[in-house]
Amino acid sequence: MLCPRRGGHLPAGETKNALPRASEIGLHDDACTMRHQLNHRGWATSAHRRPGRRLLLALCILPLLGGLFVSTPPSRVSGDELSDAIAKQKAIAAAVTQQKNQIAQLTAQQTTLSTQLASTKTALDSVNANLTTVKAQVGGMVSQIAKVKANYNSLVSQLASLDAQLVQVEAQESDKLAQLKERQGLLADRIRNAYDGDRTSILETLLSGGTFTDVLSEVSYNLDVGQQQKVLAQQIAEDQAVLVQLHQSVITARQQTEALRQVTAQQKVQLDADLAALKAAQAKLKALEIKTAKILAAQQAAYAKMAASKSNLATLISQELAAQKSLAAKISDLVAAQAQSGSIPSSYNGTFIWPMRGTITQEFGCTGFAWEPPLGSCAHFHTGIDIANSMYTPIRAAAAGVVVFAGANPYDSYPKAWIVIIAHSANLETWYAHVDNSAHPPPVWAGEHVSQGQIVAYEGMTGHTTGPHLHWAVMLNSNWVNPRLFL
Repeated sequence: MLCPRRGGHLPAGETKNALPRASEIGLHDDACTMRHQLNHRGWATSAHRRPGRRLLLALCILPLLGGLFVSTPPSRVSGDELSDAIAKQKAIAAAVTQQKNQIAQLTAQQTTLSTQLASTKTALDSVNANLTTVKAQVGGMVSQIAKVKANYNSLVSQLASLDAQLVQVEAQESDKLAQLKERQGLLADRIRNAYDGDRTSILETLLSGGTFTDVLSEVSYNLDVGQQQKVLAQQIAEDQAVLVQLHQSVITARQQTEALRQVTAQQKVQLDADLAALKAAQAKLKALEIKTAKILAAQQAAYAKMAASKSNLATLISQELAAQKSLAAKISDLVAAQAQSGSIPSSYNGTFIWPMRGTITQEFGCTGFAWEPPLGSCAHFHTGIDIANSMYTPIRAAAAGVVVFAGANPYDSYPKAWIVIIAHSANLETWYAHVDNSAHPPPVWAGEHVSQGQIVAYEGMTGHTTGPHLHWAVMLNSNWVNPRLFL
């Protein structure tokens, strides 16, 4: 139907006189007026109208249709993917937390192990290492480093697992991004097709004298298009929400994986250093054990030869024990006299130094050496520490004090042992036995005050000895005690 244009603009070739009369227009004139009003308000009826406006027109017409057509609400998009994405992000966060805890535990283990290694190295490098103690320390480190290595391997395994999770989440993110772009493109196409389509508007259908069936068809079409667009828009919104969670999971996993990789590399460097230190300690311990065993073998051979020339080994041990007790009683009297005269203090509060560097062949306490006399519950008891070194190695005072004896033990059977005894207080003495008496006799004498570190004798092999060594003993309150307690 042709309607006259508003504003005096007529089609080409027409004049005002050519306008039809109102009687000729009839009811169509009212329709034209309504169409002009709609155009004036922006509700264009051309092929370039917006689909939203078409839907709005449809919704406005529905009441006129007396409820002949009722729309149904769009179905909701499932939130399973979003829940899965959130759960995956939480799982990655939990795994990262667990890995941080394991890293902290591994760091603590590494710190403890490094401390133990340093302590063992110090013990091995000390003047006179305690072979039994160092051996126990090395054994403990072997066990500790095995735990560290197992923890490190677990960390490496977790890193691989996190890498796998990262690959999986990145793939999911890529798939979801592709799906989102596809749906966005589909929605854009639908909007573009609806916008550029040439369907007759609902109002045009109604005003052009179309049947109610045509109107219902047009309404149904517009509602269907609107429904599809709404569902698709909801799917896009859901995809975007899922994509945000997946992207955050990717960022978190990538950052934590890189951080974990750096920490793991640092732990590997530390572990390699610890393994190298342990290997060095084991090698040094082995060398010390070989050296000690060699000296002990020589001493045992010498003692076996010496004992073979005696009629009774038990008699020899008994004689040595009696001589030791007799000398101890004499020394006790000498110390008491020195203390009474004020030559030595009543107590000692300092620490000792090693009198000589060398290899420890016997520690203080119960021993398996058959030639040591019994004491307490021990069938064989060693009253001091034996330090082996080359002949004439200087022997120094463990602490400042007064020399109360320097010479051969008068109660010993032949060959007599030469001994230097220093009183550090009224109840504390250090004994230096088997010192040399020929090439380098003791340079000190009874009654002389000596300072800590001063040379008081030289290593020898006087008395019933199996080779050159120093027997260093400490007596406290008339009882033999472990010299290491004072170092």
